[in-house]
Amino acid sequence: MSESPRKIRWGVLGYARIARLEVIPAIIRSANAEFFALASRTEVKLAEARAAFTGLVRTYGGYDELLRDPEVDAVYVPLPNSEHREWTLRAAAHGKHVLCEKPLALTAPDVRAMIGACAEHRVLFMEAFMYRYTERMKQVEEVLRSGALGEIKFVHTSHRFLLNRPDSIKLKLELGGGALYDVGCYPVNFAGWIADLAAGGAGRAEPESVAVECLRKNGIDEIFSALLKYPSGLIASLHCGFNAQKRIASEIIGTDGMLEVTDTFLGDAGALTLTRGDERREIPVPASDRYRLEIEDFSDAIIQRHAPQLGLAESLRNAQVIDRLLAASR
Repeated sequence: MSESPRKIRWGVLGYARIARLEVIPAIIRSANAEFFALASRTEVKLAEARAAFTGLVRTYGGYDELLRDPEVDAVYVPLPNSEHREWTLRAAAHGKHVLCEKPLALTAPDVRAMIGACAEHRVLFMEAFMYRYTERMKQVEEVLRSGALGEIKFVHTSHRFLLNRPDSIKLKLELGGGALYDVGCYPVNFAGWIADLAAGGAGRAEPESVAVECLRKNGIDEIFSALLKYPSGLIASLHCGFNAQKRIASEIIGTDGMLEVTDTFLGDAGALTLTRGDERREIPVPASDRYRLEIEDFSDAIIQRHAPQLGLAESLRNAQVIDRLLAASR
């Protein structure tokens, strides 16, 4: 009788909304992962989790307790942005592989420290940009690599929504709130990825100049727009916010064509629109189980001892660009 495939035993630090609604169910759906342990400082949340996820093996009243569990292989960190650095460092010190929610940290020096700690303790580390696992992004990459757009000259990308929860941590300065950290990190990553594809190397494309406008309320940015100029001549326009109607869309314009990417950061079915001259063509996009694919890729990277899909050079570059944008907005 053959042995059953190994499953990575996942621990989750905190019963956050995204963990409860998206990532924990994705772990359960994954072929190579097990939702093994959960830590929360609130007993009510632990009781709720035990009732909702009957396969949950262990629960802990403190994050350190979970990290001390020798049977936990990897942890998912969905904590407030301000806590990402601390708990990634602690997890690495306990030998746990770390999938951390975006943005990895509030500054690029913090991200460097996290990368260094994970390298020192020989654990894998990745930023949870689940949108990169969609069929939509595969189609975008195929179009760009085909040369159908020619030389890329302009990218516009937007991620915004109306935040109607006044008690949300997204509105708390001390927890790392703000539109740029919360949803703007997606356009920053997307623009950087496109610039990388145009330049031929992951994490290499750095903007030579940035310009920004934003509006703040109680110290946090509710709307943020930026222009990034790259050495190649590519200009990227980024927009984010949570003070008005939802809008998630991008366009990539080259010398020979334009690609419109509706629902850029979602996993829904839809279509890309490729325009070349007067010809417009729809490219169908099937729905993607993006969170499951992210978990399976990271789990497989642990099992097979290879790098996960999203590299740390990109994540560090993302943090560096966000630092520059925030500095320019002061």
